[in-house]
Amino acid sequence: MKIRLAKFIADCGIASRRGAEDLINQGVVSVNGQVVDSPVFFVEGDEKICVNGKDIKKKDETKLYMFHKPINTMTTTSDPLGRRTIYDVLDKKYKNLKYIGRLDFKTTGLLLLTNDGEFARQMSLPKNHIPRTYIATVESFAEKKLDIARQGVIIDGIKYRPMKIEAVNEHNLKVTVEEGKKNEIRIVLKHIGSPVKALHRVSYGPVKLGNLGVGKILEVDKKTIDLVLKKLLESK
Repeated sequence: MKIRLAKFIADCGIASRRGAEDLINQGVVSVNGQVVDSPVFFVEGDEKICVNGKDIKKKDETKLYMFHKPINTMTTTSDPLGRRTIYDVLDKKYKNLKYIGRLDFKTTGLLLLTNDGEFARQMSLPKNHIPRTYIATVESFAEKKLDIARQGVIIDGIKYRPMKIEAVNEHNLKVTVEEGKKNEIRIVLKHIGSPVKALHRVSYGPVKLGNLGVGKILEVDKKTIDLVLKKLLESK
């Protein structure tokens, strides 16, 4: 089936649909050696299509999965200390999926997995401002101290961006971050006198863990994936 050239370029992850039309108008797109100068051009997808002289090919359809990571598992393919990894929990058919970001050994909750390495990288980049929300269990907290984390703080020479923090009850805080620095929530909350006893991620971007059981995996619907891909392309 024929599709618009701009859509094909967008499906390859080169640019958004509008960005692809701009590339065509700039005269940097060719099909079978001929420069295309109008966005109203259709292709089958098996032609030799180049952007700025480089061949492009349509990627396999991006798949995204939500996984409820159990406690005491490593987000890695193997662990030199022999600790259990997420791939020891997952069924063999998911072994080739790439994780998006990491959750530490003790942290539980939503971990996203994908078949698309570039998608995983883009989802993890701080510049793309993908919010991650956690429930942090602490012994106690002081509202004034939480304001320190809300405003951003420098600890041991490392700058931590402002966090969005809401009190759920006297022992649980809802914390949203966009940066993804290693152990940032644990480090910042300890710094303000509220060390974390348990940490559980409940959402990553528009994907919410909901009532997915511990150790279970579920494919994310295409509508949600398209929403995320659109945001990533717009941020380029």
